[in-house]
Amino acid sequence: MRVLVAGATGAMGTELVPRLVDAGHEVFAMIRGESNKARASQLGAVPVVADALDRAQVEAAVREAAPEVIVNQLTAIGHIDARHFDRSFAATNRLRIEGTDNLLAAARATGVRRFVAQSNGAFTYTRTGGPVKNEQDPLDRAPVGQMAPMIAALEHLERAVLGAAWTEGIVLRYGAFYGPGTSMAPGSEQLEMIRKRKFPVVGDGGGVWSFVHIADAAEATVAAVENGSRGIYNIVDDDPAPVAEWLPELAAMLGAKKPMRVPRFIGRLAAGPAGVVLMTELRGASNAKAKRELGWHPTHPTWRQGFQAVR
Repeated sequence: MRVLVAGATGAMGTELVPRLVDAGHEVFAMIRGESNKARASQLGAVPVVADALDRAQVEAAVREAAPEVIVNQLTAIGHIDARHFDRSFAATNRLRIEGTDNLLAAARATGVRRFVAQSNGAFTYTRTGGPVKNEQDPLDRAPVGQMAPMIAALEHLERAVLGAAWTEGIVLRYGAFYGPGTSMAPGSEQLEMIRKRKFPVVGDGGGVWSFVHIADAAEATVAAVENGSRGIYNIVDDDPAPVAEWLPELAAMLGAKKPMRVPRFIGRLAAGPAGVVLMTELRGASNAKAKRELGWHPTHPTWRQGFQAVR
C-alpha cells in the first residue's frame, strides 16, 4: 500500500517508517522542511514537504503522495516539566487539533481509505474506578488544570478521526514510551534524574503507569495500518505497575540508591498538581484488544525486561 506518515522523523516515525518499508509498503514522509529530506530518505521514505499547520500545503503533499493510508504521528514533545505541563504540551496540542484537522481534510479530498492517529493511553484515563482501563473507559473528565489542554486536544483528535465516516479511522492510545529517541533512552535527562535521586516517589506512589517500548509501539502501528478496524486500541505492555513498584526497580537497574519518598504536599510544591497526579492517581491500560484484534504481541511484554535495555 501507499502510506503517508506525518511526523516521520520523530522517535516513533524513525522506528515506524523502516518497518513499513520492510513490510513492502511504499512510504511517503511528510516533513516540515528541506532539512529533513535526507533523513526521510535514509529511513526509506519518499519525502514530501508541508507544514502540518498550513492546510493548503498539507493538501498539496497528500495529493502528491496519493496514499491509501495516512498515519498521523505529529508531536512536538521535548522535555516534560511537570510544573508547567500545559506549556510542555502546547505545541503538540496544536498539532493534534489543527494538524489532525488539516490531514483529515486532505484525506477526504483525496479519498484516503484508512487514517491511523497517535493518541495517549498513559496519562489520560479517568482517575476513578479500578487500576487498569480498557478502550471503553473515558478519558479524564475532571483533569487538573495543567493537564486539561492536553486531554482536550486528544479528545478533539479522537472525535475527529473516529467520526470521519468516509474513512476507516483508527486511534492508537500509546503507553509511556521508552527506548531510542524517547525521554527514557540511555543517557536521557529522565534516567539521569533517577540515577541522581532527583526523581522521588510522591505520596504512596500509587499512580499506575502503562509503558511500551518504542519498537513495540511501531510494530503495533504497522499491524493497525494493515489489519486495524475502526476504533481505539491501547498499545501498551502486559504489565501496568504503580510508581512505587517500577521506579525503585528502575533505580536499582541503574545502580542508583532507592528513590526518596516525599509527601504529597511536598510533591505538589516541587512538581505541581500534574506531578502529583502522575505519581499518585494515574490508571493503567489493558492491551487485550490490540493483542486479540491486531495479532500484536509486544517483544518486551514487561517494563522489567525492557528497562534492562535502556540502562
